[in-house]
Amino acid sequence: MKMRSVLLAALISVAYSSSAQENASAAAAAPSAPAAKVSAGANDRLLQAESAVHSTGSVTIKGKVVPYKATAGTQPVWDKDGKVIASLFYTYYQRSDVSNRDKRPLVFSFNGGPGSASVWMHVAYTGPKMLNIDDEGYPVQPYGVRDNPHSILDVADIVYIDPVNTGFSRILDPKADRAQFFGVNADIAYLAEWLNTFVSRNSRWNSPKYLIGESYGTTRVSGLAKELQNNHWMYLNGVILVSPTELGIKRDGPVDTALALPYFAATAWYHKALPADLQKRDLNNLLPEVEAFTLDEYIPALARGGFIDPAKRQEIAAKVARYSGLSEKTVLQNNLSVSPSFFWKDLLREKGKTVGRLDSRYLGIDRADAGVSPDYNAELTSWLHSFTPAINYYLRDVLKYKTDVKYNMFGPVHPWDNSNDRTGENLRLAMAENPYMRLMIQSGYYDGATNYFDAKYTMWQIDPSGKMKDRMEFQGYRSGHMMYLRAEDLASSNEHIREFIKKSTPAAGQPAKY
Repeated sequence: MKMRSVLLAALISVAYSSSAQENASAAAAAPSAPAAKVSAGANDRLLQAESAVHSTGSVTIKGKVVPYKATAGTQPVWDKDGKVIASLFYTYYQRSDVSNRDKRPLVFSFNGGPGSASVWMHVAYTGPKMLNIDDEGYPVQPYGVRDNPHSILDVADIVYIDPVNTGFSRILDPKADRAQFFGVNADIAYLAEWLNTFVSRNSRWNSPKYLIGESYGTTRVSGLAKELQNNHWMYLNGVILVSPTELGIKRDGPVDTALALPYFAATAWYHKALPADLQKRDLNNLLPEVEAFTLDEYIPALARGGFIDPAKRQEIAAKVARYSGLSEKTVLQNNLSVSPSFFWKDLLREKGKTVGRLDSRYLGIDRADAGVSPDYNAELTSWLHSFTPAINYYLRDVLKYKTDVKYNMFGPVHPWDNSNDRTGENLRLAMAENPYMRLMIQSGYYDGATNYFDAKYTMWQIDPSGKMKDRMEFQGYRSGHMMYLRAEDLASSNEHIREFIKKSTPAAGQPAKY
């Protein structure tokens, strides 16, 4: 099975040395002063186990001014004996004109990789500040941030968290076993402990709580839903999965191959590579037809392998070519099964361009037009171009978190233990045990790494009984993995979160029961 969960961090060569534990000498016990009274250390290459820098601001959302308090800081990770072994950097936004936080929703936000910092959703999606980019998400200069008029801060407080070795977060004890951080279940276990402490320190036990994760972050938050509920007795109102991974749900062979076809069709439509009669249709009108073909004809045909009737093989090849923008000859040469990497290389081969993996609207140029996969990921280079200067400027110069610790856009977290991934089943069980909990999935139609139809399949398989489907919803957008980079989708996707929070906040006195 293709491990679609190995996403952003696997796209670039992370040239960090895992043997260089950056804060080996900072393993001393955490300071006794509470975090709220400790400031960040300027000109310090050793991360402080506990620190906090406070600032205030305001942002206009939906025509109304929303004042807020921002806290940029660190909170320790302890081992079972109470020794500080690591520290996580976080940014916490609280609407400051709210007197009673018992009814105020709290959203915990994680990105993925694994190995990626929380930068992406922080300064491009739900937070009060967003990148200086154009309306389609491409870098513009001068770099930096501006107000985000679509932030969800009007309806919820937000915490952005960098797991160990991402962002400013670091292992502090040089003797600490890396295996307790870097794996599907290890990651979930220590983060749940950290969240428990954060909620207690900030007096947020009474607040409705939500998890949002993007990419591998969806694996993380799906597992956290059950871990928080069963081992910390912390019950959630909702989980939001942005561009989800497979969550441990098996989809080998024909299913794995076929689920990419609707994404191929969307990308080919965007690049005007489809036959004229399909090209003139709206995308939302076209995709249901491709999805139906995928489920009703394509998967059964692939299941027959080399024993499919020759006439049927030709018929299926013609339809796959028609929907994908590839040639019928190419489809046949690939035994009806075209890999995404080949698609990225081949769709615009005659025009001398490749299409991006995580967002296929982006174009790349290779050393040679021949080959079976692109030389590089055009979308990721564009994103790092705009995100890296913005987050470093914002945290250091706007929020005033002064440190010489490097902000890891991607950090050294490998080898990562992917074994025993039952996060999809864990999410199902958490929802079954908690009648309040709802699920929303958000996907971009042009995402080829965690494609939107695969995300729909994930949603269908989470609850095979169908008894909870009225508590699940899917939202699709005309962009890629980070669909919020496109201005139109930034507005609609945040509004969908806003509506989701309102729907999953029960009325006063409404009990949690079936």
